[in-house]
Amino acid sequence: MTKDEALKIVKEQLTEHRYQHTIGVMDTAVELAERYGADSEKAMMAAIFHDYAKFRPKEEMKTIILEQGLGEDLLRYGSELWHAPVGAYLVEKEAGMKDEEILLAISSHTSGRVRMSMLEKIIFLADYIEPGRHFPGVEDVREVAKEDLNEAVKQSLMNTITFLMKRNQLVFPETLHTYNDIVRQQGGIKE
Repeated sequence: MTKDEALKIVKEQLTEHRYQHTIGVMDTAVELAERYGADSEKAMMAAIFHDYAKFRPKEEMKTIILEQGLGEDLLRYGSELWHAPVGAYLVEKEAGMKDEEILLAISSHTSGRVRMSMLEKIIFLADYIEPGRHFPGVEDVREVAKEDLNEAVKQSLMNTITFLMKRNQLVFPETLHTYNDIVRQQGGIKE
């Protein structure tokens, strides 16, 4: 599948605003992949498809989560998380994407995942820092992303967790586990 074919498929699924976000994520993901030595073609495809299911009806996403065993616990947390694993499922079924690494990157782009691959980290981070994002802390993460991918992912997780806690919202356990995993990878366990 070419870049133009992928963008055409995705554009039909998104609003114009979300499509522009997708372009920003794509450009950022390719830049990060080139900086950190990852496969830029896979980064481009994962970024293009990362929000494929963003505007699917909640009932459809709920049904897919239950029927495909994507993690019933997701349903006890914010529905904003659902489009990621449902998107990976639909991108495989409807767009014919078979690359497991790309599908995993789509699936984990909202919550993170313990032992994320380089590609997963790139898509997770590109979604957070693409140029269309404007919120407190994002500029700091953009700067860190120029030097240290793991630290940038950790900071984005910290910002997200803090944001949710300040708003008295639930934090999906896998997001906390992802943060802990990166701290461990950085040797942050002190006994």
